[in-house]
Amino acid sequence: MTNLLDSLRAIVGAQHVLNEGDLSAFENDWRKRSAGCALAVVRPGSTDEVAAVVRACVTHGVSIVPQGGNTGLVVGSTPDASGTQLLLSLQRMNQVRAIDPANLSLTVEAGCILQNVQQAAAEAGLLFPLSLAAEGSCTIGGNLASNAGGTQVVRYGNARELCLGLEVVTAQGEVWAGLSGLRKDNTGYDLRDLFIGSEGTLGIITAATLKLFPAPKAQLTAWAALPTLDAAVQLLALAHAQLGASLTGFEVMGRFALSLVARHFPQQRVPFMSATLADAPLWGVLLESSDHESLEHARAQLERLLESALELQLVSDAVVAESLAQAQALWHIRESIPLAQALEGLNIKHDISLAVSTIPEFVRSTDALLGQRVPGVRLVNFGHLGDGNLHYNVQAPVGVDAADFLQAHEGAVNTLVFDAVSRFDGSISAEHGIGSLKVAKLEQHKSPVALQMMRAIKQALDPKNMMNPGVVLRR
Repeated sequence: MTNLLDSLRAIVGAQHVLNEGDLSAFENDWRKRSAGCALAVVRPGSTDEVAAVVRACVTHGVSIVPQGGNTGLVVGSTPDASGTQLLLSLQRMNQVRAIDPANLSLTVEAGCILQNVQQAAAEAGLLFPLSLAAEGSCTIGGNLASNAGGTQVVRYGNARELCLGLEVVTAQGEVWAGLSGLRKDNTGYDLRDLFIGSEGTLGIITAATLKLFPAPKAQLTAWAALPTLDAAVQLLALAHAQLGASLTGFEVMGRFALSLVARHFPQQRVPFMSATLADAPLWGVLLESSDHESLEHARAQLERLLESALELQLVSDAVVAESLAQAQALWHIRESIPLAQALEGLNIKHDISLAVSTIPEFVRSTDALLGQRVPGVRLVNFGHLGDGNLHYNVQAPVGVDAADFLQAHEGAVNTLVFDAVSRFDGSISAEHGIGSLKVAKLEQHKSPVALQMMRAIKQALDPKNMMNPGVVLRR
């Protein structure tokens, strides 16, 4: 492949074609579940360079794995171990191209870090609401390619709902210039939505026009202790009724999940967590509201909600953050759950979606089935209850080696959980995507008609299977 590498060096510059030294930052996935080997890592600096790289790969019959911040959790943006795939990193394409305050839109390149997109909006006095734990390192291209969710979906929707237009390099190396800032464009098939959530299997997103919102005048965070998951669902309904569109976040966290934070990060003070785990509340809810009137109005609304919840015995205790620092500390606890779980040992992760009304019964029945299958198993249950997305993770029993636990039980646990999700008419992937990790499970739980249409789209847009082969669909 010397001729291809020479062509790539001519396109992007020799310093941006990496095929020697330690490339593990690009080749290994975020969770360290997979270690790949790329033919080379190429780092184009413009859309034209991306298109030229794709055309060169088509000529030489080399498949491409697009990558943003490499923060995905389903092994969807790293090469396989063959050493034959080109990894195309978009990290150099990180510019804010334009901002249109009157149109409430912002155009950025795909390699722009999510936190920098938020900051660019804030500097214009506006809000880009997509927010997730990896926002300091994930990129907007990856967010769109995986249709990321995060903590404010209950108010603003997933990444798909926040995108007005895309610029995409196709599998043939052509450029689709679809960076329209229009909110209405009824001229045929919605090509934008084909590429959002496609995980780099149909083309390479190189830029996006994003939807902005007026910045709220006030934002408040509260933490509530609850006796049951049913009470959390009822509290959510009450929050919708009393706060309306002001409700921007509603996170639920199980007692064991919070105990891991308290154990591994003792400097963080988990509200209502007692020294004896059995005395701690079974569930915690982190609730966020925003207001376009005033801080006083926002606080009065939130306090009325919590008072109503206390009277109805949905909540046993609650606290409202008195400052931005306190609010950030509460959110930091929620965001520390995955880190604490990693410190506890390898675990079996599930990113599932269910109708909110079915979540309590799903958890009760699936907890019981897992307890029968693996006595003593520990369940790390947390997530975005406001939009029905649970991170329903399974930790080894106390004293059992985590690696041995995964080897012995991962397949059976995944089957048990995904079968339960299907019985409740849910989805086996809410916001993480399919990647290469869940391809076989997708075939089992997606309808044959849906899979047939997906394969037809892949064949039409990428007939040579150049784009991220083996991700979402089998090769």
